[in-house]
Amino acid sequence: MPQPKEKLLNEEGQSGVIVSHYGVAVEVRFADGRSCQVRVKRQSGHVVGDEVLVCGEILHRQPRRTEMRRRDARGKIRLVAANLDVLGVVVCCSPPAPRHYLDRAIVAARAAGIEPFIVVNKADLPATAELLDSLQAVYGGLMPVFPVSAASGAGLDQLRHFLAQGHRAVFVGTSGVGKSSLLNALVPGIDLLIGDLSEDTGLGRHTTTVSTLHSLASGGELVDTPGFRDFGLVDISEQELAHFFPGFEEIQQTPCRFRNCLHRHEPGCLVRSGLQGGTIPAERYDSYLYVLENLQGDDPGWR
Repeated sequence: MPQPKEKLLNEEGQSGVIVSHYGVAVEVRFADGRSCQVRVKRQSGHVVGDEVLVCGEILHRQPRRTEMRRRDARGKIRLVAANLDVLGVVVCCSPPAPRHYLDRAIVAARAAGIEPFIVVNKADLPATAELLDSLQAVYGGLMPVFPVSAASGAGLDQLRHFLAQGHRAVFVGTSGVGKSSLLNALVPGIDLLIGDLSEDTGLGRHTTTVSTLHSLASGGELVDTPGFRDFGLVDISEQELAHFFPGFEEIQQTPCRFRNCLHRHEPGCLVRSGLQGGTIPAERYDSYLYVLENLQGDDPGWR
């Protein structure tokens, strides 16, 4: 329960971290476990995960180590959370993620200096086996892949062990993949609302409306954020895309002949050579071209 500020703070202020954001107020948690609410302007720019110094009614934000940002379908840039070190992309067999959602989320995480991992929820459903096999074939050697079931608890111990290694993580995923169920399973007692799939669209309904940072009993922290159905890229140039794209890791050590190579028709392109030599699968190259072409396009939801 947040405590009155006058009982917590001295004149020099006290350092803490923002654990919830309510629009016109934030909740700050201090190292001793106590917390308080501080009023802020609606467009203050503060976000869950921010480290702050609380001095009376004033928040002084400390420099961020990392920022996780995305561009929504209307072209507006939204800050998801601050000071993360890992990002879990939650997927499941139903509802399926939008085309290339996973690749865009991985690119966004890597560009922000955050390590991505994949959580395959609803592992108890028969259809998940095929999805898991395909994901392991593409991403298994590049990042951790955790098959779990929020309903049965299968696989959650391995995920807890990973998060307990001092990680501050956020789960991202489209509505309906079971993010709230997963948070409920990992953080007992938070009782997040769980939404059903819409009969009209087949998509999940948003159940989280306030971003919150939770401490895990086994160690580590998780940020719960409202779900979103797309992951538009922010501040990533066409030339930078390949550097962060999963499956193109070999070119990060040995660049192509031309620094501005887009890996389409340019001479001396190592990606094209890898494609022809079989070290880069055609599926990876086709996905890269799809994301690149839409990054160059006019649809703000892609950028």
